[in-house]
Amino acid sequence: MDVLEAIYTRRSIRKYATEPIPQETVRELLGAAMMAPSAGNQQPWHFVVVTDKAHLEQVKTVHPYVAMAPKAPLGILICGDETQEKFPGFWPQDCSAAMQNLLLAAHGLGLGAVWTGVYPYSERIDRFREIFALPLNVIPFGFAVIGYPDQKGGRKERFREDRVHHNRWSGT
Repeated sequence: MDVLEAIYTRRSIRKYATEPIPQETVRELLGAAMMAPSAGNQQPWHFVVVTDKAHLEQVKTVHPYVAMAPKAPLGILICGDETQEKFPGFWPQDCSAAMQNLLLAAHGLGLGAVWTGVYPYSERIDRFREIFALPLNVIPFGFAVIGYPDQKGGRKERFREDRVHHNRWSGT
């Protein structure tokens, strides 16, 4: 699948088959995530790979949009490490790029995934930090629920001319 096809056909998938994801595929997903650009090339991210059903069940109690997690074979928590930043405050952008790479890689490998936000909600941050025993300098950013899709995706046009401005803000 070429990159534009992957971008245009990737969808948030919330229904998964029970088939486990091979360790080599998980490694490939993480490798793709770590290829993301980052401010000063500091790569201030960490990844918690979650296959334990008890942890996936716990996540469901913390986040209102993660009810599907226990039915998936895999979750990956992307975290930002403030001590790894060269330019303070850019870790959310860096982790966003890593998450998008992860989602596109999952789609390209025939998997379905959905990005569920943790940051900036302090209650979610605290609970994810507690569930996964994260140190204080590591901030949970987003949780990707991943599995072989048990629902259809497809291409949908989302281009909006009214969101495009040339040379300056043109207003309406």
